[in-house]
This record gives sequence, structure tokens and C-alpha cells, in this order.
Amino acid sequence: MAAPSALDRELYEVSVAAGVLRVPPSTLRWWLEGGERRGKTYPPVLRAEPTGSAVLTWGEVVEAGYLAGYRKALQVKLWRLREFMTKLRTELKVPYPLATARPWVGPGRRLLLEASEHIRGEPGLMPILLEPTTGQEVFLPIAEHFLARVEFDGRGPAAIAARIRPLGKSSPVVIDPEIRFGVPAVGGVSTSVLKEKADAGEPVEALADAYGLTKDDVIAALAYEATDWPHILTAA
Repeated sequence: MAAPSALDRELYEVSVAAGVLRVPPSTLRWWLEGGERRGKTYPPVLRAEPTGSAVLTWGEVVEAGYLAGYRKALQVKLWRLREFMTKLRTELKVPYPLATARPWVGPGRRLLLEASEHIRGEPGLMPILLEPTTGQEVFLPIAEHFLARVEFDGRGPAAIAARIRPLGKSSPVVIDPEIRFGVPAVGGVSTSVLKEKADAGEPVEALADAYGLTKDDVIAALAYEATDWPHILTAA
């Protein structure tokens, strides 16, 4: 399967990605590589097969954020997520189906319905449904939340996820592989740095002046640091 080069870009070590995604490193490794438990071997969720790499690509970061939201907010069983991702990956012939626009626009939306056939016991996972009166395909709130926070570059089904606005597109906080190597930032300044300074007692106004930001920028950064954003990403 050929993947868009931007989504293949290696971005975070597992330990860093776990902090950004607000999941334990052991959980993230399991999603990436699968493994053996109680004598049974389980395949990965985020990868078609284990690679042995402890570095997440940008495509894996985007999809992990989406899946982390489902796991935390809706307690969807991991094996159902694995089936869902495998079907999308196979049918679309791309390694990062949820990080492309293919399943979200045009005919590809039908595939989301088909992929949900195996997970009818988990209604919260179904991204779209048929509106009973008109028969039209409509997004559920959980999918709307995802699309409201991920910005795609390009047009049509070939567009790919370029950045995440974890608190929404009106917030200046961004996770972008082209800005500070993907570290969550506002105005080019790491949100974690601003939090450290604020925790040490520096006033918001002083931080804004020191880093050339607005007061609202700093407040947004501190709000992000206090928020479990993957939960927000898909919570209805």
C-alpha cells in the first residue's frame, strides 16, 4: 500500500507520543505492535502488522488521537476497533485511512457504514448513519468532533490530515509536524514550556510579553495542558 509521504513522516518516540495523546506508553505500544497475552497473539490496531519501530508516524499520531477518544469516552472494545481499522485499511488500500479524507467525503462515506457492520454491538463507534426519513448519510457527533479538530490539506478524497487543533479550530493551539516537530504549540511556543513557567509562578501577562504572544494565546496553551484532548476529540 502506498502512503502519502507526509503521513509517513516519523514524528514522535512512543514516550513523547504517549504524553501528547494522554495514554500510557504501554497502551500505545500495544496499539502499534500488538503482542502476546495468555498464550494468544494479537495483531496491532494502528499498523497492518508489527514493524518493531518505537517511533510513530504523523498518520499514526492522527489515528491514535481518534482511537484514544473512543477508548476513553465510549469504552469501545479494542478488538472491535481493530476490525474497524483493518476493514478501512484494506478497502481503501492506504495505511492511515482516518488520516485521509477518503472515508469522510463522497462515496467513501459509505465504507464507514460497511465497516460498522462488524461493530453493531458498539453503536458509539459508528461514525455515520442513514437518516431514517431521507435516507441520507449523516455524521454522528463523535465524527463531527473529529472533523472539527483535524485540518486536511488538499481537495477531495486525496486530502490528508495536516494538523490537529485539539481544542477546536478557533483555538490557537496546534499540533503540526511542520511546527516545532509536532510538539503542541501556540504561536510557535511549546504549550508545555508555558505551563512550566506558569507553574513556577510567572503571570500570564509576563509570559505573553516574554514570548511575543497575546494573553489569550497563553490562556489557550494552559487550557490545553489541563485538558484530556483525545476525550474531547470524539466525545459527543
